[in-house]
Amino acid sequence: MSDTLQFSNVTAVAKANVYFEGKVVSHTILLADGKKKTLGLIYPGEYHFGTDAAERMDITAGRCKIRLDGDPAWRDIEAGAAFEVPAHSGFDIVVAADAGIAQYICSFE
Repeated sequence: MSDTLQFSNVTAVAKANVYFEGKVVSHTILLADGKKKTLGLIYPGEYHFGTDAAERMDITAGRCKIRLDGDPAWRDIEAGAAFEVPAHSGFDIVVAADAGIAQYICSFE
């Protein structure tokens, strides 16, 4: 999991990133070293995300299943685990109804 669940000396972007009619919501933070992260919630459902930049998704609460573009296999991800998404690709993510809300930290390369 990400080395920290608390970030100091950041700039928080107040406008939320809202996807899938509000079922996925995140806020962007900009770290002092110029790196960008998003902190968010994923409500139950199945979603596909594309990315231009490589990213690391740390699941900080809840659980989900993910499948990277081009990979036929689904992987179970529990709180405390992470997965990486290559640049110029994407992934499917499923949060089951009985899993509640998944929370995440997305770090961009």
